[in-house]
Order: sequence, then structure tokens, then C-alpha cells
Amino acid sequence: MKNLINKIPKFLFFTGKGGVGKTSMSCAISLALSYKNKKVLLISTDPASNLDEVLNTKLNSSPTKVNEVENLDAMNINPVVAANEYKQKVVDPYRGLLPKEAIEQMEEQLSGACTVEIAGFNEFSKYVGNKEIISKYDHIVLDTAPTGHTLRLLALPSAWNDFIADNKTGSSCLGPVSGLSEYKNLYENVVSNLKDIKKTLLILVSRAEKLSLLEASKASDELQKQGMQNQHLIINGVFVNNDDDNIANAFALKSSEAINTLPNNIRSLDRTQIGFYPKGVVGIQSLKSIVNEEIANEFFGAKEKLEEKLLNTLDNLSTWDSLIDDIQKDKNGLIMTMGKGGVGKTTMASLIASKLIEKGHKVTLSTTDPASHLEYISQGNDNLIIEKIDPKVETQRHINRVISKNEGKLAHDDMDLLKEELSSPCIEEIAIFEAFAKTVDKAKDRFVVLDTAPTGHTLLLLDASSAYHKEVLKNSNEDINNELTSLLPRIKDPKFTKILLVSLAEATPTHEAKDLQEDLERAGINPYAWLINRSFALCQSANNILCQKGLNELKYINEVKNELSRKTIVFPWLEEEISNDRNLDKLIEK
Repeated sequence: MKNLINKIPKFLFFTGKGGVGKTSMSCAISLALSYKNKKVLLISTDPASNLDEVLNTKLNSSPTKVNEVENLDAMNINPVVAANEYKQKVVDPYRGLLPKEAIEQMEEQLSGACTVEIAGFNEFSKYVGNKEIISKYDHIVLDTAPTGHTLRLLALPSAWNDFIADNKTGSSCLGPVSGLSEYKNLYENVVSNLKDIKKTLLILVSRAEKLSLLEASKASDELQKQGMQNQHLIINGVFVNNDDDNIANAFALKSSEAINTLPNNIRSLDRTQIGFYPKGVVGIQSLKSIVNEEIANEFFGAKEKLEEKLLNTLDNLSTWDSLIDDIQKDKNGLIMTMGKGGVGKTTMASLIASKLIEKGHKVTLSTTDPASHLEYISQGNDNLIIEKIDPKVETQRHINRVISKNEGKLAHDDMDLLKEELSSPCIEEIAIFEAFAKTVDKAKDRFVVLDTAPTGHTLLLLDASSAYHKEVLKNSNEDINNELTSLLPRIKDPKFTKILLVSLAEATPTHEAKDLQEDLERAGINPYAWLINRSFALCQSANNILCQKGLNELKYINEVKNELSRKTIVFPWLEEEISNDRNLDKLIEK
């Protein structure tokens, strides 16, 4: 850690698969820099940020001093607030000049998920491209969203620059292009700073797990192509065993095997390894432990204390068999796994699909997460269809359909304008949204198990179902119109849709899933059950550190069971990597 701290440039940019510890690592490094009397600003661009909890400081969308720490400010970029401010800035100059209907149309065009993302990106850009702002800090640390969203975020500067440069008509799917053109120079500064190896270091964060490291490898390649050459790898949560416990040996072996088989492109990167902390990383003291490279404290008797408290925690938990029996009663419908990135949504979705197939049902297993893996179950079953909503494929399909629909019907100038609009980055969101609605429509006569993207992206996707309604319908055919119109009512229908919140028995995943549940309930959507994954409390390990981890998990399992959910199922941590049907079955073995 100390070697890494000594080579931090102006900008530090974190990326990696959801749930790998980007926030805790960005907080620890920011804290370490502040202790070196450096003025630091830590920013989260993740819609599902938990900076507040880790730093024990109430944050907002402007720099706020972190409690108990000198020289460290932090902030959360709130994409919804930024979108509202952006909308008003674009629309207000036209109030009183244009008819009421035109103003309403502009506001409608600026209400979609794309606008939220672009507005959030504009806010982020100020702290990387505005010389006046960045001169106030020695270091600016950016704790970003999970990999797929981060790659899209980084692709936006050049995409919007191209769109602004090529736009001749003064309009776009976001309304007047003047709302974007003023950012052109700012975007150019952002791109220049991100690509400058003397100014920016990209930190790839991963767990000591093969899939997590594979994700880091893919991100490294993609970001190298985008010009971010200065990269460093952090492998977080590396467990080293000190006894002969079978579970502990398996956990340590898993970590060492993953590290020993690093993909070639990240093997050559400078690397920092962080140890395993059984109580997680929340609060300044725990961050100091990482900075000082301390070994986790042990106490005696953890195994006996865990056994004593576990029986009470397991009382009144739901069973896997009862969950599947309840789901299959309706013969069809939509099952959505939702939660923080990295908690095992894909595993749970695959397990549900596998068991429904075993009971003779037709199942479509699909994902809207660009970083998801659906290789867990055999594709040789006639009752199973595996799909993936690929953003690039869906975008091109949407563009081709709209152009084909209007070819020969629009005047030449109008056709040029339409093609210009279709080159805008926000078309991707509309295309994914259409594909999402089409997938949900298939649940009329079969089960559709949808492995969704991490929390923030999922909320934007669901929000888009009302905000995009008219904007999408105007360029869609009649079949898609019907799918779009019925989407929200279907998601709100508890007989048709069952939302399963997936979490780990840890502070951040639990509380982010709790926030997601509250957002869904405000929208009239009530989650059906909670699935708590990878619990060490259920492993029957005798290792002192892992028993401490299990003890720490119990308070979160109890919180979910007693306060948040009517149905709660807990799954154990497994020795084997989950990569096929047989390993999936071990999750539910008695």
C-alpha cells in the first residue's frame, strides 16, 4: 500500500466488478494521502454509492469535509439532481418564447435515463476538466460505478464530442444542442487528463477470485484502448490460512490459485494485495488498518459464540424448496434478481432457472448487465433459452428498424436529421429499454428469469419505463408499443413479477439493497424475497477468523429477517467455484 501511495498522480480513477471493494480502497487511499498533508477530494460517480457509510459522514453533491479527517473532502454526484438542474438550464431560456406544447415536449425529451447519465457525467467532468476547480486539490480520487457502467462513462466524452462537432441542425434527442455544446472544451480537457500518464492512474480493483480477476482483465484491455495506459492492480481480501480447517484451507487455496493464474495482460501491472478483514471496512479506524497494512485482530472463542447465536438466527428463515414451490404455482411470470454488483445475482438467477426447468417449466434466462456471466447451467435443455441484451447489438437493431421504417417517407433533410439523432449516445438507452420490455413480454407464457444490472443502472432502467414512454413509442412499431405500454403494470403486478433482492451478510450490500427496496416500494413494487449469498456463518468452519466473519454476518441476517423481508433464504459460501449445474446444486444441499 505504501509504495502505491507514493506514486499517486493528480487523478486516481477506480474501476472493477461490483462488490470488489472499490469504495473501501478509494477511501483508504484518500485517507492515506490526507495524512501526508495532501488536500484530497474523493468523488463517487456510482448511483448506488455508499461513501457516506464507509466515511461515517453525511455527503451531498458538493465537496463536504469528512468527519475526523483533515484535508479530505468527499461528495456523491447525484445523477437525478444533476439531471433536473441540466433540464432547467436547457429549457428555461425558451420559456415565454416557445408555445407551451413545445416546452412540454422539450421537458419530456429531457426526462429519460440518458439525460440522467449525461447530466451526472457533466458534473463528474467539472472535477477532471475544469482547471479552476481542480487547482484547489492536490489529488482528486474518483470512486466509479461497476465495470460496464464505467466503460460506458469513459466512452461518452469522445462520443459526445463527435456528436456535437457533426451536428448541423441544432437539435438532438436531448433537445437544443446548445445544452451540450458548451461542454465541448470541458470534455476535451477530461479526455486529455484521463489519457495523460503523468496526471492519471487507473486502479483496477478485484477480489482474489477468478471471475473477478477476469473482469479486471477485460476492463484493463478496454481502458487501454481508450488511452488510459497508466494502470495498477489491487487484489482485495486475500485470505491466508493459519490452521488445518478444511473451509479455511479451501478459501486460502481459492485466493492463491486465482492470483497464480492471473490473465497475462494484468500480470505485468504493478500490484498491491490487501488482506482479509472479517468485519468488513466501515469507518475511519478500519480504513486506518488498511493504510497501515495491519493484520486483522483475532479474539478467542469465536467458534463457540457463533454456534451459540446461529440457531436463533436460523429460526424462521424460509427454505429454498418453499420458494420454488411458491414461484412455480403461477406457471409463468417474471423473476428478477436485483442488488449491489458482485453479490451473486447471476448465480441466483441461474439456480432459479435450473430448478424451474427440472420441474418441467419453460424458462428464458436473460441479463441486462453487460458484465454478467450466464455460463452456470447447461444449454442443452429444450425448455431453456439463454439470452443476453447486448447494448451494441440492440442499438444497431433499433437504428436499422427506425431508418427502414422512415426510408422513402421523410424528405431528404428530415431523414438527415433523423440519422443525426440516431447517432446520439442516448439512443443506446432507448434500444436497451426496448429489448428489456420485449424480454419481459415473453413471460406471458413461460418463466423469464432476468439477471439484472447492478442497483443504480437497474433503477434508471425501471425509471425509464415511464420517462421514455412517448419518446420511445414514436419510433417503435405496434408490437413494441404494446410491450412498452404494459411493462410497468406487469412489473407492479405481484402475481406476474417476483423481485428477489440478492445481498451478502455485510453492511454495504445489505443497506444498499434496503435502499433499493424502499425505492421500489415508492414506485408501487414490493420485493418478494431476500436471498443472502455466500455466508461463512453456515460453513461450519472452525477457523477463528472465518468464525469472526460469520459472527459479524449474523446481525445483517437478523436485520433482513426481522425488519426487511417476509421471506429470507441464506446460502453458504462454497469451496468450489460455481461454474456448472453440479456446483449450483451444492448451494441448496441439505
